[in-house]
Amino acid sequence: MEYVRLGKTGLKVSRLCLGMLTFGSRSWRDYVLTEEEARPIVRRAAELGVNFFDTANVYSLGVSETITGHFLKEFFPTRDEYIVATKVCEPMGDKPNQSGLSRKHILESIDASLRRLGVDYVDLYQIHRWDDSTPTEEMLEALHDVVKAGKARYIGASCLSAWQFAKALFTADLHRWTRFVSIQNQYNLIYREDEREMIPLCIDQGMGIIPWSPLARGFLTGTRTPDKAGETTRSKSDAYAHSMYYKSIDFEIVHRVAEVAERLGVSRAQVALAWMLHKPAITSPIIGVTKLHHLEEAIASLTIKLTQAIITQLEELYQPRQVHGLWP
Repeated sequence: MEYVRLGKTGLKVSRLCLGMLTFGSRSWRDYVLTEEEARPIVRRAAELGVNFFDTANVYSLGVSETITGHFLKEFFPTRDEYIVATKVCEPMGDKPNQSGLSRKHILESIDASLRRLGVDYVDLYQIHRWDDSTPTEEMLEALHDVVKAGKARYIGASCLSAWQFAKALFTADLHRWTRFVSIQNQYNLIYREDEREMIPLCIDQGMGIIPWSPLARGFLTGTRTPDKAGETTRSKSDAYAHSMYYKSIDFEIVHRVAEVAERLGVSRAQVALAWMLHKPAITSPIIGVTKLHHLEEAIASLTIKLTQAIITQLEELYQPRQVHGLWP
């Protein structure tokens, strides 16, 4: 396993981050693994050197955080050996103050997340989305207070546009509050819109980039068909993926990935991950897995070397597309 700094911080994270969204309760999503089903995967991740784990309070409505905490205690002897990240903003109930980024919700949510995780602090506390109903200053001061109270070591963001991220960084600097150190946005061979503004902004500001959906929700593995069908439980029920991908150009890109994979003698997933890992701005892609061999394939992608000619071959079909994955 390789380890890199998260942005300009001194925090060292594994080159791949294990996403915990797929571990929790099937009553939340039908493709989610239970704690017992997930245990071998997380155990193997720890054995292979993964030290970075990303969850959110909304995943399985808290169950993901709970079992993440169980696993981290089980597979790591001491707290300083792993990095755990979680998020706040998405609805945890249907009452007026059970979502968003108000001071009230942030301060209550961090305490609830710490209880579920069974830790005294999280390493990275992230806003899950932008909240237009809360003043930026209120959100950032509350996050600053979370850090100063010792409940989070760093703060980050997810699913933002570049102007929102820039506004947050400027506002934090203006008030000398704790700055975001990372961004977690959608990025993969099929969706590269962040190359226009967000990634250049992150390079300029020294941000860590931890993309979600590096395999385009499994689309880049070549298991999807134009009729929006698939072999897995998730592919059959993932309406969000159906709205983002499935264009004819998307299948052409997958075919190009397949050509490269066959030439190199590796899987399509490994080619897609290797492409991302060759991007100097990318810190630690978040991989979501439901099978042990998916994890081991992903780890093996760290050793794959791509020439510039292959990278050009993978990228040259890309066409600008509608922005997805940002809320509201």
